[in-house]
Amino acid sequence: MRSLAFEDWSGGGSRMHGLDARVKLLGALTVLLCLAATDWESAAAFAGYFALLTTYLAAAGIPLGGSLLRSLIVLPFVAGIAILNLWGGDPSRAILILLRSLLSAYTAIALLATTPFPALLRGLERMRVPPFLLMVLHFVHRYLFLLSSQAQSMARSRKCRAPLRRGRTPLWKASAGAIAVLFARSYGRAERIHHAMLARGFQGRFPVFAESGAQRGDWFGLAATVMLAVAIQIAARFWMG
Repeated sequence: MRSLAFEDWSGGGSRMHGLDARVKLLGALTVLLCLAATDWESAAAFAGYFALLTTYLAAAGIPLGGSLLRSLIVLPFVAGIAILNLWGGDPSRAILILLRSLLSAYTAIALLATTPFPALLRGLERMRVPPFLLMVLHFVHRYLFLLSSQAQSMARSRKCRAPLRRGRTPLWKASAGAIAVLFARSYGRAERIHHAMLARGFQGRFPVFAESGAQRGDWFGLAATVMLAVAIQIAARFWMG
């Protein structure tokens, strides 16, 4: 099974990768809150946030092109709202929605690209996030890989059995049948995995084999991130004003 790019990126050994997950979570939350507080009058702050995130990714050795490309995944979800604002004669609000959405996705990518998912969940657990929510996130993440594995297996089977065949079945009917089979096979395999976990003593919490606390430098990095984000917000308001 091919892994997601985030899984490969998050296994790096840079200083950014080594930061405590709580520090990165709080830093990302700070940037997101500043983005939510940024209005059209201080739109220059968006350039500052973009530069801050890009510097972070570059220091971590994450491909900037791939990160920017993946941040565009939010466009289908916000394009409709932006078009409605344009249609209503409010182009500034449409641009503001697009900028906020794209930079929010860019922030999430910066977090996921430098933090392995188990470490991210452990950081959320240590921040007192409800265990049930963490368990749901963990299983959704793992079963997405299971779904992807089954889809790749079905695609290889189709190519091996009929690589050049051109059937007369409409594409939407063939796709509907394939999706039904995919979910049926994935559900069956997921159920077997769950029974295997219970047989091995799973009690609703994944064990942590190695854990290290946040160092003093990690908290200094968080403080610097907060101060930079707030400084960008204040400087943009002063400059635009």
